[in-house]
Amino acid sequence: MTHSTIRPQPGILDISPYVAGESSVEGSARNRIIKLSSNENPYGPSPKAVVAFRAAGEALASYPDSGHGALRAAIGQVHGVDPARVICGAGSDEIIAFLCQVYAGVGDEVLYTEHGFSMYRISALAAGAVPVVAPEVERTTDVDALLAACTDKTRLVFIANPNNPTGTMISGEEVARLAEGLPEQALLVLDGAYAEFVEDEAFDAGLALVESRDNVVMTRTFSKIYGLGGLRVGWGYGPEHVIDALNRVRGPFNVSAAGLAAAEAAVLDVEYTAKCKALNTQWRVWLEEKLRDMGLAVDESFGNFVLARFASAEQALMVDDVLRSRGLIVRQVAGYGFPEGLRITVGDEIGCRQVVQGIRDALEGGDA
Repeated sequence: MTHSTIRPQPGILDISPYVAGESSVEGSARNRIIKLSSNENPYGPSPKAVVAFRAAGEALASYPDSGHGALRAAIGQVHGVDPARVICGAGSDEIIAFLCQVYAGVGDEVLYTEHGFSMYRISALAAGAVPVVAPEVERTTDVDALLAACTDKTRLVFIANPNNPTGTMISGEEVARLAEGLPEQALLVLDGAYAEFVEDEAFDAGLALVESRDNVVMTRTFSKIYGLGGLRVGWGYGPEHVIDALNRVRGPFNVSAAGLAAAEAAVLDVEYTAKCKALNTQWRVWLEEKLRDMGLAVDESFGNFVLARFASAEQALMVDDVLRSRGLIVRQVAGYGFPEGLRITVGDEIGCRQVVQGIRDALEGGDA
């Protein structure tokens, strides 16, 4: 017997493992590292979430609540959803994986947009399904292209709204048109990882569609505005028949007790969330303006990051090198189709001012 007779399921070896944003810079000339590569909240989690996390440390011998009742109730209270139709996971990544595991398999197709989140492809391949990419227009989701790419094999359609790494988004009317036009066997998944950063008060991240249709699900995360990336907590909301199916493959204790407690406290602290949102908007607008003043191409972003597009891939790498030498870590996004781009998380005032100065110096020929 050799290893050639022990083989993974179809699709597994086609997966390129996900590469996370870097957290350190070897040989940096600065003592302080400012990480602007993973779209984390520069202000951290709610102090109430930290207190809840510490309190959970007193009961580490006990299993967590397998039904996630208190967290689902808190999510229902704050977001106006039915807790019975909420599922919690180890980040929204796990919810995405559940959806592919349950609804896609060998011979099925999973559709997403040109610059969509890489976990859509990874989760599709892990389920044995075929990933299908629809083109975007001006780095924005194109509903017509998605509908044109649908076939009788399409089982899942993923869109992130706002999208990552572009920061762009489409209107609720366009999302509704997409849901209406999908083939009857397809489920639309609205990835709302960055939904809390959208300023438009009319934006509901797809909630009305989930409530009115049986083919729409939305996913959310506690890793971004809530500042709990280290605890890996996410949630999904959908029709009863979908949530029931997903819970049948969910592990009984997939979210830790500390994660549940911290997430509950974080979502209930609406004042802190609003503060983080306001600060993000302030410095995102400032960052976009400063980058455009330097002649860089920057679309309006609706998330907590900005995609800066340089004159060439070489220039982007040169700028990245200068930033890294100063302890400023941003995200190269060649893997998302932007070799000439750098995705920059909106940091606090210090982080934003330092990254702008670093880019300016690099473009003007300055050194580290």
